[in-house]
Amino acid sequence: MRANPLALLPLLLFLTLFIGSGVYYQSVNAEYAFYQISAPVAILPAIVLGLLLSSGDLNKRLETFIKGVGDNTIITMCLIYLLAGAFASVAKAVGGVDATVNFGLSIIPSELVLPGLFVITAFIATAMGTSMGTIAAMAPIAVGLTEVSDLSLPLCIGAVVGGAMFGDNLSIISDTTIAATRSQGCDMRDKFRMNVKIAVPAALVTLVWLYLQGVNASIPQAADYELIKVLPYLAVLALALSGMNVLLVLFSGIVLAGVIGLATLPDYAIAQFSKDIYAGYTGMQEIMILSMLIGGLGALMKAQGGLEFLAQQIERLTTKGQNNAPGTRAGEAAISAAVALTNVCTANNTVSIIICGSLAKDIAQRQNVDPRRSACLLDIFSCVVQGLLPYGAQVLLAGSIAGLSPLLIIANIHYSWLLGLVALGTIIFRAKSSDQEDRKLDAVK
Repeated sequence: MRANPLALLPLLLFLTLFIGSGVYYQSVNAEYAFYQISAPVAILPAIVLGLLLSSGDLNKRLETFIKGVGDNTIITMCLIYLLAGAFASVAKAVGGVDATVNFGLSIIPSELVLPGLFVITAFIATAMGTSMGTIAAMAPIAVGLTEVSDLSLPLCIGAVVGGAMFGDNLSIISDTTIAATRSQGCDMRDKFRMNVKIAVPAALVTLVWLYLQGVNASIPQAADYELIKVLPYLAVLALALSGMNVLLVLFSGIVLAGVIGLATLPDYAIAQFSKDIYAGYTGMQEIMILSMLIGGLGALMKAQGGLEFLAQQIERLTTKGQNNAPGTRAGEAAISAAVALTNVCTANNTVSIIICGSLAKDIAQRQNVDPRRSACLLDIFSCVVQGLLPYGAQVLLAGSIAGLSPLLIIANIHYSWLLGLVALGTIIFRAKSSDQEDRKLDAVK
């Protein structure tokens, strides 16, 4: 495929319109600054530009775009959006959120509520192997927690997204782990052992930060609650931990929440249950549309050679660094940059790993990077970028549930920022250590 840097222009146009308009309206103190020009509208000029830059018959260009919209991963995400919205809506309507918040406050010390929110979310995501299902289950609880305390909503949502990305990166059943280890030819267990040395320090610093942020918060004593209304969330968590498909987990949660509402609330009827499900659907309309349009735009950029251009630039820098810099450092930096930039373009961490897998393996072989280390860096930097993209599925889902600007959420996902810093630190300091060892060996020779 011919490399084409112009193929990346549509993405730059979208980011300029989406983020630029939000910053502008915020500077003039407009309410809901980042919703004045919604993302699904801001992406339309980018799609038009992508179609104009493409070559060939217009029908074929449109076909490429539509295939991207209908990609299996995109459609799966959209179904998760729908069911997550419906579950959150029904559970809240029947009193499940309030009951779950009060249940949590009754068993967790107030000063540990924020760290506890991160730990619980991280545990669930690690067990489930998916960040999307975890956010769908935990974000409504985080929102409910802020309604009965003076804890910051962006901070609580950031803790949930950070915990979800911890599990997405570290879980041995995560699709990112599977893609990274298979592409690099290493064992999942070995990659996990190397990965945990980077993820755990970042998580520990995050926990300390969350503790300091929440230790003086005004959190009331837990009010009375009906344990039966907590069951939908407990069931969702239990089913998720059992390994059930996330779509079935969320559907089961919707049914259980509806049955509990019908059984315990005298005014709750089938018609209202139906309306609550539909209200959840409509609440996810914006991110569904945006996700599909991003999928189509990504397919256009890939077909035009935008991703090939990125790969060639990374490879060129790597080859140059082979003569002028330590091989391990150049190789690890190149692998990390390749998957990070690809993730920015595709807005999907698994897809970015698959696209960069062969390139990363080639770089690792030429630059003497351990395959376990290569797989680890692929997974980490794809998850770091995915957790910080304002148009990424995880941030969009959390923002829709909480009613927050994506940029406000990103600023509070402390774990993802710290994970990226720790991983970068290991590249720099491991390389320096290797240089010193090489010089000692040369001296002995």
